[in-house]
Amino acid sequence: MSTIATPRSPYTRTPRRGINWEKAGWVYMRVSGVVLVVLILGHLFVNLVLGEGVKGIDFAFVAGKWASPFWQVWDVLMLWLALIHGANGMRTIVNDYASNRGLRVTMKTFIGLAAVILIVLGTLVATTFDPCPQVSPEQLNLLPSFCPPQ
Repeated sequence: MSTIATPRSPYTRTPRRGINWEKAGWVYMRVSGVVLVVLILGHLFVNLVLGEGVKGIDFAFVAGKWASPFWQVWDVLMLWLALIHGANGMRTIVNDYASNRGLRVTMKTFIGLAAVILIVLGTLVATTFDPCPQVSPEQLNLLPSFCPPQ
């Protein structure tokens, strides 16, 4: 007859030296969650309350906002924190529910790749955004007011 160790019993294997990644992930989730609440509420307040609501969000609004480096950094920071926060949460779920080691490694690899690809693409969009692109004459009214006439 075998016995099951009590839940609070210490691990049977010797602990590894170095960074405790589970603890780092746990701390990251708490800190990034608080920072994300501030970033998201600020984002919603500026976009919806100070502006004209959802109907006021168009290309000119985004171009005007992203013309400022402050808002570019704000939105990129929000993107990075949210994607890493979500990927870390998904990693935790995979660790909890995937019992097959190969499946667990595969799923965590895909989660990591998806997060990295989205972070790279989102950062490129925010940092290379041109607020005054060349447009056709019928689309000139969509440009922000600070763009020179074409």
